[in-house]
Amino acid sequence: MIGLDIGSKTIKIVELEKDHDGYALKASGIIGYKSTSPEHLADDREIAVLSDVVRKLVHEAKISSNDVIVSLPETQVYTRLVRYPLLTDSEIASAIKWEAEQYIPFPIEEAEIDHQIIDKNETTTPPQVFVLLIAAPKILIKRYVKLIEMSKLNLVAIETELMAMSRSICPPDATVMVADFGARSTNIAIVRNMNLMMSRSIPTAGDALTRAVAQGLGIEAQQAEEYKKTYGVASNELEGRIKEIMYPVLRVVADEMKKAIHYYQAEGEGNPPKTIVLSGGSSGMPEVVSIMTELLGLEVVIGNPFSRLKIDPSVTKSLTGYAPFYSIAVGLAMRS
Repeated sequence: MIGLDIGSKTIKIVELEKDHDGYALKASGIIGYKSTSPEHLADDREIAVLSDVVRKLVHEAKISSNDVIVSLPETQVYTRLVRYPLLTDSEIASAIKWEAEQYIPFPIEEAEIDHQIIDKNETTTPPQVFVLLIAAPKILIKRYVKLIEMSKLNLVAIETELMAMSRSICPPDATVMVADFGARSTNIAIVRNMNLMMSRSIPTAGDALTRAVAQGLGIEAQQAEEYKKTYGVASNELEGRIKEIMYPVLRVVADEMKKAIHYYQAEGEGNPPKTIVLSGGSSGMPEVVSIMTELLGLEVVIGNPFSRLKIDPSVTKSLTGYAPFYSIAVGLAMRS
């Protein structure tokens, strides 16, 4: 199965082969592109441009399958954990259908709605079932369907970015927080036993860090991006100026992560996360783990989706350093 992750600046693709004891990496690739509009897949022109990029990536990565699972951008989907009494599966489906309107922030007739049963707890009083409600605009899904068709691929399924990441980088028997540092947004989730329990998206991310460096040092954005990647938040580089500039931006992200943890605790969903798993391009900056550990007071690690795959040793070296970029694509391909 193929996992296709279309970010705001890069597209990642992964092909996995499943056997009796796990997954083997068959092919992978990443390609950059320049979006023609701030809204993802805003018009037919951008869909056509992106389909050309996807076809090029499929060819260069030597992808052999046509069956693809694609992710929707977290900023444009809505998820919510809903509690119900211990109902049957059909009763839950009916309840979601009738009650979804009160939970989603756009008209119900414009929404595509799905749900996933997370947990059934028969020992509580009263017994409860936890259901994850997922909603996305129908127009957004139509754009992705069109993109995949124009890319000459066969769309098997669509899911959210954080659901895919929960599968690829989160432990199967613990509660953790995931923070995916994209270019335009940081997506935050609390994941329990690899199940998405809550999520939110904030507009402070990699581009905000780059802008801060550009303004702070009076340099062009392209050079600021290179400084960010090369020096990160290391205190011994450029007399600590880059760290000093980026620290307030990272503090904003950390504060939002703390709010999410407090909300999760207030809702009484279970034990709070003790570990933060970082992903996305900006999570590869030097010393970002130590700074986020300092800001959050929790263990912080970089998620590695390749650690769960069987990979040819000759390929491993070429993937070193790219792991944070592939968490979504690997998680999508593992859905099969």
